[in-house]
Amino acid sequence: MSDLLQQLSQVLEQRKTSDPKQSYVASLYAKGLDTILKKIGEEATETVIAAKNGDAKQLIYETADLWFHTLVLLSHQGQGPQAVLDELERRFGLSGLEEKAQRHEK
Repeated sequence: MSDLLQQLSQVLEQRKTSDPKQSYVASLYAKGLDTILKKIGEEATETVIAAKNGDAKQLIYETADLWFHTLVLLSHQGQGPQAVLDELERRFGLSGLEEKAQRHEK
């Protein structure tokens, strides 16, 4: 699974130097952080609506859009999916309550 995320991450990095008129991702980078954040907000809302409507196919579609745009954000911020996977791995085996308590200790 992480191989696909790594491949996508590499493509997103390449798009940083692409022509915004030729690449949707390059156009997001060119418009900046606020545009990327707005897009994530839109996709998150669409994901919630799909789940609320009980539409499994639409839920998967919107979740893919949400994940994609989140990867664009990570790339824009100089991060990648591996950092998120590492954090999830760190949390694996912890209860949600334990993980939350650890965050508040820092």
